[in-house]
Amino acid sequence: MSRSKSDFFTNGSPDPPAQEEKAAAGVSPKSPKSSGEVEELRQNLEEKTKEAEENYARLLRLAADMENLKKRQERERAELLQFANENLVKELLPVVDNLERALDHGRQLEAPPALLEGIEMVHHAFIKALDRFGVTAHDSLGQQFDPAFHNAMMEEEAPDVPDGSVIKELQKGYLMHQRLLRPAMVVVARNTQNETTSDKNDSTVQEEK
Repeated sequence: MSRSKSDFFTNGSPDPPAQEEKAAAGVSPKSPKSSGEVEELRQNLEEKTKEAEENYARLLRLAADMENLKKRQERERAELLQFANENLVKELLPVVDNLERALDHGRQLEAPPALLEGIEMVHHAFIKALDRFGVTAHDSLGQQFDPAFHNAMMEEEAPDVPDGSVIKELQKGYLMHQRLLRPAMVVVARNTQNETTSDKNDSTVQEEK
């Protein structure tokens, strides 16, 4: 039986099912995850967290190593600049030694004052130039003998000074930026009086025994 147009407009077409109802009808509700899956996810999360912490700690160590390497390179570069002329300075020190010997001989022989003055000016110019490069003389006279700074050439009896002290300086020692450049050649005092007293004390102790 056919429907007229009036019936269509009067009764209307049947309402199509709602979109939400279609979607709900075609999808079955999800079942909750099992406890085993939750535990597996938790373990994966812990592993990834631990891995991230280890990577972060490794990154901090690498950053610290890079900073230490940078500081060491800067220190080595600064030392290289400071001691770049070390070999040249060592070659010039004998010239200074000879100028000082010439002054000593000139004073002993009463050389003309003009000659001594000229040598003194040259010597002073050398010392001033060395000072600009951080080179200074190491004073040894009266100091206790130190193998780190002195080369003992001989010993002499000197009862009036402490045993082992430097009484003569045959050749000056020099420092470069507070680091030893050349040790001093020295004569060291040997106090025989102290040795005699020590021997007497030892013999007295043996007799008492």
